[in-house]
Amino acid sequence: MKRDTLLSMLHDMLLARAFEERAAQEYTRGNIAGFLHLYPGEEAVAVGVLHGAEPNDYIVSTYREHVHALVRGVPAEKVMAELFGKRDGCSGGMGGSMHLFDQERRFMGGYGIVGETYPIAIGIGYSIAMQELPEAVICFFGDGAVNQGTFHESLNMAALWKLPVLFVCENNRYQIGTEIHRHSAMTEVYKRACGYRIPSEKVNGMDVLAVHQATRSALQRIREGTGPQFLEVETYRFRGHSMSDPGSYRPNVEVQAFKDEDPVTVVLEESIPDFPTESQLEALGRDNIVHLTGHMRQQGYLEMEDVTRMKGEISKLVDKAVDFALNSPEPDMHDAWRALYCNRGQEVLI
Repeated sequence: MKRDTLLSMLHDMLLARAFEERAAQEYTRGNIAGFLHLYPGEEAVAVGVLHGAEPNDYIVSTYREHVHALVRGVPAEKVMAELFGKRDGCSGGMGGSMHLFDQERRFMGGYGIVGETYPIAIGIGYSIAMQELPEAVICFFGDGAVNQGTFHESLNMAALWKLPVLFVCENNRYQIGTEIHRHSAMTEVYKRACGYRIPSEKVNGMDVLAVHQATRSALQRIREGTGPQFLEVETYRFRGHSMSDPGSYRPNVEVQAFKDEDPVTVVLEESIPDFPTESQLEALGRDNIVHLTGHMRQQGYLEMEDVTRMKGEISKLVDKAVDFALNSPEPDMHDAWRALYCNRGQEVLI
C-alpha cells in the first residue's frame, strides 16, 4: 500500500482517538448532554472500511457513529457542534450524538434504535439497483443488533434482490454489558449470513490493513453484480457502552467486586467511572493505532517525530472544533419547527 494512503489512515485513526477522548472530557464538563457512545479501540474498523469505499458510496451507521462521520469527511467542528446540540452542527443541533447526518457526503445517518440501520440500507440499496448505478451502501451495526427481526428480514431481501449492500458487523463482544455467548446461540456472527447465501467472512478488526483489504474485495464483488456481502469485524472498545457505563461488568472489575464483601463499598466503587488511561491503553498490546504505527515504522514510512507532529496538528484541530461548538448559537423554536416539518414535500435524498 502507498505511503500516502497509510499516512492518511494513521491521521484519521489519531484524529478519531483524540476527538473521542476530548468528547468524553466535554461530557464531564456538562457541554454534552444525553447519551454519548465513544469509539476508542475500534478505529481500525471505520478507517479500514471507509478508506476502502468510494466517495459515491452511501453510509448508514449506528449511535456509535462519530468516527464514521469524521472519516467520511464531515468536518470535526460540525460533528462537535452537533454533540453540543448547537445550530451549526451537522444536524442543526437537533440530532445530537446519536443522529449525525450529512447528505452532501452521503452519510445517511447514525440511528439510535438497535437494528434500525438495516431497513434504511436496504431502501438505499434498492434505489441504487433500480437506477442501475455503480454505487454501494455500507451498513454498520453492532453485534448486539444481530438478534433483531430486521436483521433477518433485511438480509433475506438483500440476497433475494441482489442489492448492492455491504453489511459490516462491528463485533466488540459486549452488547451494553452482556457478552455475546450469553445471549446468542450462534456466536460467530458471519455464519448467520450463510443462511441467506450471502458471502461472508470474519476479519481482525484491530488490523486496519486487514479490514481495508477485506472491504476492497467485498465492494469489488458487489460492483460486479454479485449482490450483498457480509463482514464480521472483531474489535474491542476500551470504554464502557456509553459515558454512563463505567464497564463494571468486565472480568477484572467483577473479580475486584467479589473480593470485597462489603456491599456498600461495592456500590461506591461501581459508581465511579474507571476508564483506562493512555498509558494503560498502550500497554494492552492490541491497540490498533500502535499496531499501524509499528507497521509503518518497519516499512521506513514513518519516524516518531512524524507521529509527534501529526498528534500536535490533530490536537489543535480538536481544540478548534471545541471552540467552534462553544461559540455556536443554540437552536431556537423556529429551527425546531423547521426540523419537525422537514421532508414533508417528499424530497428525494437518494
